[in-house]
Amino acid sequence: MGGSLYRKVGVAAAIMMASIFLSRVLGVLRESVLAALCGAGTAVDAYKAAFVLPEILNHITASGFFAITFIPIFSKYLAQKDEAGAWRIFSIILSIFGLALGLLIAAAMLLTPELMALLTPGRPDPLFQAMAVRMTRILLPAQLFFFVGGILMATQYARAQFFKPALAPLIYNLGIIVGGVALVKPLGVEGFAWGALGGAFIGHFVVQILGGGRQGMRFRPAFDWRHPDVRRYLLLTLPLMLGLTMTFSTEIFSKFFGSYLPAGAITHIDFAWRIILMLVGFFGQAVGVAAYPFLARLAAEQRLDEMNRLFNNTLRYLALVIPVSLLVFVVRREIVAVLFQRWDFTAADTQATALALAGMTVGAVAFSAQTVVNRGFYALQNTLLPTVYGSLAVLLSLPLYWLGLKALGVLGIGLAISASALAQVGVLYAVWNRRSRNTGSGAVYRFYFKSLLISLPVAGVLLASQRFLLAWIGGRSLWAALVLIAIQTLLFLLLMAGATWLFKIEEARALWRKLAGRFSTAT
Repeated sequence: MGGSLYRKVGVAAAIMMASIFLSRVLGVLRESVLAALCGAGTAVDAYKAAFVLPEILNHITASGFFAITFIPIFSKYLAQKDEAGAWRIFSIILSIFGLALGLLIAAAMLLTPELMALLTPGRPDPLFQAMAVRMTRILLPAQLFFFVGGILMATQYARAQFFKPALAPLIYNLGIIVGGVALVKPLGVEGFAWGALGGAFIGHFVVQILGGGRQGMRFRPAFDWRHPDVRRYLLLTLPLMLGLTMTFSTEIFSKFFGSYLPAGAITHIDFAWRIILMLVGFFGQAVGVAAYPFLARLAAEQRLDEMNRLFNNTLRYLALVIPVSLLVFVVRREIVAVLFQRWDFTAADTQATALALAGMTVGAVAFSAQTVVNRGFYALQNTLLPTVYGSLAVLLSLPLYWLGLKALGVLGIGLAISASALAQVGVLYAVWNRRSRNTGSGAVYRFYFKSLLISLPVAGVLLASQRFLLAWIGGRSLWAALVLIAIQTLLFLLLMAGATWLFKIEEARALWRKLAGRFSTAT
């Protein structure tokens, strides 16, 4: 049973890892196209700020949490062979909360000017505010598509069907790219907003309806507020609606505090965040999404010892983010230059984005680990504790945002984001260990410490070699940046391979054997 379980997690993780990584790649490509066509000035800052209010609505209705809150409820009916009951509660939650979201969207569209002034107080510029308001109103209806798609994805995850949900973020990002390229001449940066709306409609609505249909979806409008599982759903979801999760708080506060910096700073911070999300998506989010249904099953069966083993083993693999994030730190400027520096995005924009990225690499491992740590609590249907502790960590970090932007600008905001993430994960994992009597946590801590000790000298060698390489390659062209990244990555792999062999890091060896096995099978 154990081996079969891990194989299923592995297959699911492979699907989600491919989807999320490709989505992050497309996300960075999307930002690269945006940077090339529109630069990093007032218009792009307004476009970035336009996502804040829709993001808040998405959070209030917990559209991004259906895979966490709805799966246990839906799965209970499936386990009891009660298909009718499963689709009945699906219809009730979709009807009640869909109507509530529709009303919230209408109110938000009416009050957008006042709300945007509150969300970006450091940028009262009338042109910025007018552009942000118009694009916010374009993006708000997309939240209804995310809501419907989210609950349909949850029904597919509950049946271990991952393919069509995996398509949603890919189509969404492609929609933004196509809309931006096709409409940039007549509409400017607004074309990207229309692309986002179209991508959400196709990827999160149309495709997921098709996926739900293949699972036998049955929907009839129903508003049974007294259904016992509606109360259960509210109890699970309410803390997530009111709390400040890591990703949500980063999206909101980076723009709130970034509005106090000169024009372009919101864009610089956001571009750096997209690079971090690509790293986090490849390692953390894919593993967390794939492992969650299996953690939930083990929790439901009260097999806490096996749940802790899966939990700890997953976290140990995520320690590999530490050396990779240090590599990103070393070649951060070259990465930003390759991804964004062309046409309207200047060398000065690259330098500012690289500074923000430097601060965020400090917390990259925490961004990845939180996707697993939070889901351990969610699998036990405990959404209150991670929300309370996570929100406290975010609130305590707010002075760091202000001090950071005043002292270090975009670098300071990047460091504040990292500090908040590290605090949240550290506290939540300690709480998890105490409540679940996790006796294997010591090995996890030791492995993370060991990974850091090994990675720091490797980063030192890379930094020492960089000055020589820059002088040898010469220039700051795109090709020079690509060559430097390639050489530094090769050197990094050689050094880490030597460290893996010398210090007997079994997790890295196992990962290499799996990748080599897949490659040999494919060829």
